Amino acid sequence: MSTSERPAESLRLDARALKVLAHPLRSRLLSQLRINGPATATELAAALGTNSGATSYHLRELEGVGLVRDTREGQGRRREWAAATASHSWSDAELRDTPDARAALTWLRQHYSHQFSEQMQRWNEAKDAWSDEWVDVLGLSDTLVTVTPEQAAQLHAELDEVLARYREIGAGDPRAIRSQVHVHVAPLDPFAVPENP
Repeated sequence: MSTSERPAESLRLDARALKVLAHPLRSRLLSQLRINGPATATELAAALGTNSGATSYHLRELEGVGLVRDTREGQGRRREWAAATASHSWSDAELRDTPDARAALTWLRQHYSHQFSEQMQRWNEAKDAWSDEWVDVLGLSDTLVTVTPEQAAQLHAELDEVLARYREIGAGDPRAIRSQVHVHVAPLDPFAVPENP
């Protein structure tokens, strides 16, 4: 894949994009394209157990907000689709006063939490077949930190820099595997809201 064909690093979602993405099939389509690369609506429908008509419709909706793109590599009416970005983000503060966007965010967070839980369960069920070399470095860990909002933002920025360095570092090495890294920062006691000075 040439540099011009690689997806952009990230897209900041606005309220409209969030509402489009907060749909079970659309979210699965985007994940499928990010994980497995370009595919036609027919191929995606087969992989996700749906029909190509619905898949085509939802791909066009995702295209409309910049999350997927037509690669122009398809033959005739068989368009080939690709993820337009490697990831996406949003600002909760910017969307706080938009009820539809807040509802979409609630759905997306629950959906992503469910996906994370399923992935961890699959790893727990399969890890005994992996070598000690891998079992010792993959899995879940947690760390407690004490930070201000500014320090939490800096923590995210530094983690993003580290992850960017490792995104393609193992490409071409036959021992390298694709791995997904989840970053979740949350208060230890979410009901102890700090006072604003």
